[in-house]
Amino acid sequence: MLPGLTRKEADRKPYAPGQHGQSRARRRTSDYRRRLEEKQKVRFYYGVTENQLRRAFAHAAREPGVTGDALLARLERRLDNVVFRLGFAPTIPAARQLVSHGHVKVNGKRVNRSAFLVDPGETIALGARAREMPSVVESVDHGPQVRMPSYLALEPDDPFVGRVIGTPARGDVPFIVDQAAIVEFYAR
Repeated sequence: MLPGLTRKEADRKPYAPGQHGQSRARRRTSDYRRRLEEKQKVRFYYGVTENQLRRAFAHAAREPGVTGDALLARLERRLDNVVFRLGFAPTIPAARQLVSHGHVKVNGKRVNRSAFLVDPGETIALGARAREMPSVVESVDHGPQVRMPSYLALEPDDPFVGRVIGTPARGDVPFIVDQAAIVEFYAR
């Protein structure tokens, strides 16, 4: 189960569904399937569409350095993900809703685009109405659902304000992903 995607528990059976699901014969997964599953894992975690992921990959391919790391760093910098990682919302979809309803301010200006990319040095704060919402207060009291990444910091005097203090590194991604498989998937 991917952290931040849902609050529900995934009780998965160790076999495939259907009448013949409990048989021991499993087909070997193809290279294409492995690459597709890695891409889909990233898509579902960050809640982006195929077109959004392709666009992010195209931007990452133009940046210097390793394309897979640049892609993950770009996805980590999305405003909805940053709001979730700061602990303002229990899940990424809830953070996306906070952003789209205009409850999030970046450097004092209201931003309602969840795909907005934050840069180092920017301040992310919740609006006055959001600070009174029970779900937001509960999320802030519990703190971030996953480990706070090294590129983010909460203000010590105000728990509803966070800052971006650097750029995301590969170690800041909260789940295991083979970024080379994603690059190979889009390179075909």
